[in-house]
Amino acid sequence: MKIVVVVSANAEWAGVRPLFSDANIEASPYGECFKTRMGAHAVEFFHSGWGKIASAGAMQYIIDHRKPDLVVNLGTCGGFAGVVEQGEILLVEKTIVYDIVELMDTLDISDYYASALDLSWLADPLPHRVRRALLASADSDLLPEKIPLLKTLGAVAADWESAALAWVARKNNARLLILRVVSDTVNEAGSEAYDNLEVFKERAREIMKSIIEQLPDWLDAVKL
Repeated sequence: MKIVVVVSANAEWAGVRPLFSDANIEASPYGECFKTRMGAHAVEFFHSGWGKIASAGAMQYIIDHRKPDLVVNLGTCGGFAGVVEQGEILLVEKTIVYDIVELMDTLDISDYYASALDLSWLADPLPHRVRRALLASADSDLLPEKIPLLKTLGAVAADWESAALAWVARKNNARLLILRVVSDTVNEAGSEAYDNLEVFKERAREIMKSIIEQLPDWLDAVKL
């Protein structure tokens, strides 16, 4: 099974590199990449870069040039205070984009970039405790005033990249697993990570270490 792990944010990638200090680092058009083994699995890690544009381009590049059997996206997200807890692991079942602004048409276009992920190929029971979730994406940190609308749509957290990765994967009929860990929660006053990048960087390092430690179990749970 050919497996590619995509890591988006720079702070997330900074948490990955020290875990594979002996890896031979190469370059792709989007960022660094390297190959390693995790248990019985050969895995290639890609740094895609942050945001929807880099994520969509990197996903198509990976599909075209690596032809993976499975793409895994590991990373962080901002949760809605009172809905999820910091440190919770989200197994993403659906993604939506919430920063599209249409002023010329009254049609609801939100479904165009929405993607449902088929996870029927994951064996039951799941190897680790997770929360199945809908994740919202935008090229923006989560604004408190957006949370009430996103709650009505069923979202529990938001990030910058998952919806773009899921949309391109769906267009290519590619198998995608997204695991995002809540790095901070956002309420009407914002988040403790806002205006304090070091908080996010430190939590991102911890999150990436913990979720990568779990990754071999998730790979073992894949049913081809």
